[in-house]
Amino acid sequence: MSTTTGTPTASAATPNSPATTACPAADEHPTAAARTSPRTDAASASSRTAAACASSGLGAAAGSSRSGSASTPSGPGTAASKDTGRAIGWQLRFAALSLVWGFSFLFIKVGTEGFAPLQVTLGRVAFGALVLLAIVVIKRERLPRSPRTWAHLTVAAFFLNALPFSLFAYSELTIPSTLAGICNATSPLWGMALSVVALSEDRPSRRRVAGLGLGFLGVLTVLGAWQGFAGTDLTGTAMALGASLSYAIGWIYVRRTLAGVPHSHLSMSSAQLLLATAQLAVVTPLFTTAPAHYPVVPLLAVFVLGALGTGFAFLIQYGLVAEIGPTTAQMVTYFIPVIATAAGVALLHEQLSWNTPVGAVIVLAGAALTQSRPRPTSPPLPQPGPTTD
Repeated sequence: MSTTTGTPTASAATPNSPATTACPAADEHPTAAARTSPRTDAASASSRTAAACASSGLGAAAGSSRSGSASTPSGPGTAASKDTGRAIGWQLRFAALSLVWGFSFLFIKVGTEGFAPLQVTLGRVAFGALVLLAIVVIKRERLPRSPRTWAHLTVAAFFLNALPFSLFAYSELTIPSTLAGICNATSPLWGMALSVVALSEDRPSRRRVAGLGLGFLGVLTVLGAWQGFAGTDLTGTAMALGASLSYAIGWIYVRRTLAGVPHSHLSMSSAQLLLATAQLAVVTPLFTTAPAHYPVVPLLAVFVLGALGTGFAFLIQYGLVAEIGPTTAQMVTYFIPVIATAAGVALLHEQLSWNTPVGAVIVLAGAALTQSRPRPTSPPLPQPGPTTD
């Protein structure tokens, strides 16, 4: 969902992915480069950070920045009809991105019906990496060359791709895809809680602290805490929540180590997914056996999950950030659990009790509060001084 993934990546949801939402800390404060560079450089850095969220996959959304949108404003001669066409274009892409990331949890569930969770995850990052690497070749871009950058990307690939994708896949062996999608929406809550500790300059407001408490109250509502969590697999739920926590850890790490790297979002995200593929290629054979056969439907689910949800979704997300700005683009995160729930109930016939949608609304309200900022107060207008005739 992330991510998707710039300050370099991390799919999308893929994501996945930078920012508020799934990349919770990326927009809290400008990077060092943004503080010392002209506005255009800050906007570029913001775009790279937001784009990385897309490659994180699930839950990945664009990170906002005080520098504003990275898009170039239209000149005074832009025709009204052109603006209308552009608006329709981004709205369609926004809807497509919401659907792709929302359905990702369904694709995970279907994929695990034919393959082991690690195999689903390996296929996901591999197909996603192939899509991005093909575009790198077409655009004739180069992957990073610095060993230090590759070392940091290795850590980012683990926390933003390999680990959370695997945890979500394992969790859906025992919990519905609807619950996994709702757990994914807790990433901003984890991000704010961790940023207070890891980012010394971050001072949360009372509103954001209230959002944190409200969000976790929503989690307890989803799980039916007053019933002693009856009917809920705690291990699977803990894995899904751990995946969301992993996104938050990864984005704080990316923000501290890769914010000023002068590589394109495409180059960084491709390298990160390549590293995630390598990590899973080593681990998967140790804990699974090769499939005896390749059932068509689960295989197609894994392919779509990787190529669309972790590959093309990243490109769509970056385009939205560049065109409409990270603040608007990040709103895709709040549609993901709604679509995941609808898909799970309608197509997988998953049961839905009243506390699941109610808790999801509370979680999303809390997440929105953690990302809110007080409106800047306008300076008082100067009063006219005395005049002489």
